Amino acid sequence: MALINPTILLAGGISRVLDLGGLPGPFADNMPETAYANQFLTAPGGYPARQPWTPPGSVCSVATRADAAAAVDLQAAAAASVVKVTLNSDAGPVLADDVLRAVVERASEKRLPVVAHAQGAGQAGRAFTAGVDMLAHTPFSERLDDDLVVAMAPRMAWISTLDIHGWGDRNDDFARASDNLARFHAAGGRVLYGTDLGNGPLPVGLNRREIEALLEAGLSPDAVISALTSTAGLEWTSDRVTVMSGLRPADPAGFVDWLCTARAVSTSAQMKEDA
Repeated sequence: MALINPTILLAGGISRVLDLGGLPGPFADNMPETAYANQFLTAPGGYPARQPWTPPGSVCSVATRADAAAAVDLQAAAAASVVKVTLNSDAGPVLADDVLRAVVERASEKRLPVVAHAQGAGQAGRAFTAGVDMLAHTPFSERLDDDLVVAMAPRMAWISTLDIHGWGDRNDDFARASDNLARFHAAGGRVLYGTDLGNGPLPVGLNRREIEALLEAGLSPDAVISALTSTAGLEWTSDRVTVMSGLRPADPAGFVDWLCTARAVSTSAQMKEDA
């Protein structure tokens, strides 16, 4: 929300936002319902503390278990709906295992789900082992082992963000992420639509390329609709969510008609296969 003009999201078909890092700032009229993580929790000097796009004050450094509890309490006091941790070993130091577990434990006491940015070899597995609830991105650094994917499926939700890998010009990270997501979905894992809006040339509204990538990964049109409309396991209550009355979202570029057509084609193909 800090990296885009969020007041035009409704016109682009977005009526509910889970903002995963950065001080939310003041809200204007005609905005979607918004839940947020508040600060990124990271190791000292870890991602995204040194990134040029990071808004001032949006990173909370966590070095010890005591720091972890205090950091979670700080986010809870700011009415955060989730706790966001970063485990990006490609861009700097990451939280130690015991510190990561302390974040998860304190967040559980506060009834706050933990969402992780997991990037770099082994980081998605570390997040899972520590009890993280959601991954902010489909793992793309490596092809996850089949057994790990199956173990993750009943316990975690993955936010898709496939289109950040090339923004239509698909690359190796896109291929790895799509393969991981397809196997996670096939194993019964919960997939949530997300685009990491603000990261590169992404439409401020529903992203058709993201939808198409989800369909190609094996999600049915109904599963895509579920990924789009899920509550993400959060309690969207007035004490945890900034609710703006706003306008009803418009139909962006015929998206609803297009998806209904995709659903009909998928159903017809399934009927022929069953026959």
